[in-house]
Amino acid sequence: VQLVESGGGLVQTGGSLRLSCTVSGFTSDDYTIGWFRQVPGKEREGISCINYRDGRSYYADSVKGRFTISRDNVKNTAYLQMNNLKPEDQAVYYCTADRLVVVGPSCSRPYAYDNWGQGTQVTVSS
Repeated sequence: VQLVESGGGLVQTGGSLRLSCTVSGFTSDDYTIGWFRQVPGKEREGISCINYRDGRSYYADSVKGRFTISRDNVKNTAYLQMNNLKPEDQAVYYCTADRLVVVGPSCSRPYAYDNWGQGTQVTVSS
């Protein structure tokens, strides 16, 4: 399984970015894609996940109402639309995917996943 992220960059407070995660290698579409973020010295934080087959999604409270997760089944790509970005959103963002991950609070636990992307930096200037 391979995951390739793109879309990070520098944005001002209040701005928007869209991250992409292209997934390959799964033999079925019944898997969950998660988005995590990490700042130096802190644990990796799960912020959102989506079931690739049925589109059910979950958001952590820290991003609910500002971030939207989606997927394009034709392009094998998941997206994280991030609006109203704040300085505290600055982090390296990772996408991850695995089977047997239930959409809900448990999908925000990094040990639920074995496959990870390389990460993309999001910088929010104040």
